[in-house]
Amino acid sequence: MYHRAKAAIIIVAIGLWLLNTSICFADQNQDMGGWEKGSPYNRHYDVSEVESFKAWVVKVTEVVPMPGMSPGVVLFVREGNTPGAETIAVHVCPSWFMSPKNIGLKPGDRIKIRGVWAEINGEDVIMASKIKKGEYFVLKVRLTKDGKPFWTMDSDELAAEREAVNPKEMK
Repeated sequence: MYHRAKAAIIIVAIGLWLLNTSICFADQNQDMGGWEKGSPYNRHYDVSEVESFKAWVVKVTEVVPMPGMSPGVVLFVREGNTPGAETIAVHVCPSWFMSPKNIGLKPGDRIKIRGVWAEINGEDVIMASKIKKGEYFVLKVRLTKDGKPFWTMDSDELAAEREAVNPKEMK
């Protein structure tokens, strides 16, 4: 039990560090490179179409979702853990908000993804809102109620989200 509690504290601490890092980038980045709220890209996110599924991470990388946009973090995942299973692209966030190296996910991880299907640049993808790994790791990048991207929030909004994920015993 002690190891689980210690692991939970470490994972929450890493998540808070990532969120704090993201707060700094969100405040400093005036040109969002096509990732701004209401952009052609973000208009593809339809909250009425949210669904969840489990998958294995195959690859964590960067792609440019639409011409003229800045790169974003994408997970390539498979619902089945066999080489012949279909690979799905999961768009997570802009790379300037959180880099692929700092996302906390790696190939082989079993995750649960919450997001919406969208056709981006002629390809069917998932636009993620939340990714869970195990009992203690949660990566939220959009609000569930309206799909608002965390990278478009101001410091106060991001601080409120950080407070919401901060366990009571750590306060």
